[in-house]
Amino acid sequence: MDFKAAKPIREAMQRRLDHGVFGYSIVPQANYDAVAQWFERRHGWKGINRDNLLYTTAVVPAISAIFAALEANMEAFRAHYGKTGIAGSPLKILTFTPAYNAFFSSIENMGCELVPCPLVLEGNRFEINWSDLEAKAKEADVFLLCNPHNPTGRVWSRAELERIADIMRREHLFVLSDEIHCEFAFPGHAYTPFASIVINDTDFCVCTSASKAFNIAGLLCANIFVPNKELFAQINHALEVHEVNGLNPFGLVAQVAAYNESEAWLDELNEYVYGNFCYLRDFIQKELPQLRIHETEGTYLGWVDISALNMPAEQFCCDLAKKGHVLFNPSEMYGAEHYVRINLATSRDILVEALNRLKEYLNQ
Repeated sequence: MDFKAAKPIREAMQRRLDHGVFGYSIVPQANYDAVAQWFERRHGWKGINRDNLLYTTAVVPAISAIFAALEANMEAFRAHYGKTGIAGSPLKILTFTPAYNAFFSSIENMGCELVPCPLVLEGNRFEINWSDLEAKAKEADVFLLCNPHNPTGRVWSRAELERIADIMRREHLFVLSDEIHCEFAFPGHAYTPFASIVINDTDFCVCTSASKAFNIAGLLCANIFVPNKELFAQINHALEVHEVNGLNPFGLVAQVAAYNESEAWLDELNEYVYGNFCYLRDFIQKELPQLRIHETEGTYLGWVDISALNMPAEQFCCDLAKKGHVLFNPSEMYGAEHYVRINLATSRDILVEALNRLKEYLNQ
């Protein structure tokens, strides 16, 4: 993201800088309160407190630590879910594809096995293949959800999340939901916390962070909501083993300032990013008819179909970077073909310049 962090965040960091002591930090109660109050006020998610909220450096290390905790207690985990028939095999992770590339690396690095469930394109939006999801759920241990979805920009509806929860409950899967993009939902769409769907369940956890929404990812501060007390202790231990439980003092003060004082800034950002998406969509439709953009519902990412160019996305992105000096992400890294991912969290001027360069490149 190319935008300066909100003024209250920068001011809070300046005060922390002026303090002058930068030793190890203990998470103060103010951070737990800020997270709980934010999600209840903005998203109607109640029940977050110090007893079910863990702190770590970022969402991807959180996901890896959760996998590690489940694997370390594999026998008890599978016995709990009645999956003794697949004892001894790696932890099987079901997730929608295309998927955020770090999902793949985390699954591989932790010795788990990927069970992909490809989303299907219907009209101009990606949909869940429900029959495939139900079939794949029978062979998996964990469902890794991205809510909202990166890279397609789908913002899952409450009805979709309820149906997902029903399937996972019926097939005895643990659900891990990455909700780092939760603050980006375009007009006509609303983020629904997975935790609000499964209020009475404990067989899930949710990863969140202010990092994406408030452009403070480099400050390394994220959360894991874990309602199961036994699993809470196991994940906490995994965070310690993997040494991703030490928090940056600037990240802690930035989180409080973000959630307590920067909501208006975030609303303005959402409006601006949506305007960028509309510009991108209109430009492609008018100036680049050989490309196709799918209707994005949230995140700050554009997912553009380049299949008409008849070249791999990696080759296209490499050539565009070399000749047009524009960087897009090729879809191969997300487990898909013939798409590029475009970051919309930049100034309109930069977006306009990038698209004009893209047009010039394609017209060569």
